Amino acid sequence: MSDESNKDDLFAEVQNVVASVDLRCKIKLERAASRPPGDVQVSYIPEQFPGVVVKIKKPKVSILVFSSGKLVVTGAKSVEMIQEAVEVISELLRQAGHNVKHEATITVQNIVASGTLGKRINLELAALLLEHSMYEPEQFPGLIYRMQEPKVVLLLFQSGKLVCTGAKKEEYVYQSIHKIYGILEEIDAFEADSLQFSN
Repeated sequence: MSDESNKDDLFAEVQNVVASVDLRCKIKLERAASRPPGDVQVSYIPEQFPGVVVKIKKPKVSILVFSSGKLVVTGAKSVEMIQEAVEVISELLRQAGHNVKHEATITVQNIVASGTLGKRINLELAALLLEHSMYEPEQFPGLIYRMQEPKVVLLLFQSGKLVCTGAKKEEYVYQSIHKIYGILEEIDAFEADSLQFSN
């Protein structure tokens, strides 16, 4: 089977995007927490946390709102969902009397994705041959690989499943998975019984 057909089994799906947002205006938290629409959950307990926790249903995300006008958005499945969530929270804050402009600065902090390489991995061999890797099976069943370019951390499991974390762009997730596939193939770290041969 050619390299290209082997790579057909590669799969990744974004599970969570975390972004910081600067609305460039101050927020009165008491006002931000009052009278949310029915499809929005709001929690504000200043003795426990210095911000308002907002959960919206569409898109389904959680947003931490701080008096500085800074936000943290989590739970999104894409960068587009983050942008949509910022529009929703900005409109809610405008309705609560805040002067939120349409110039929010969004910075993706972390993208987490899960996926598969479609083949079983010999983690002991991979740990010996991969720089920037750590494998301690008695503590954690996966190999931790710190890829330098793109700069992500991959958790590789013997089954071929993986988790990618630390990506700042969605394309880095897919680049890193294709890259680790090629590296593992090059060092012959896929288990022989999982390889598919063509006639």
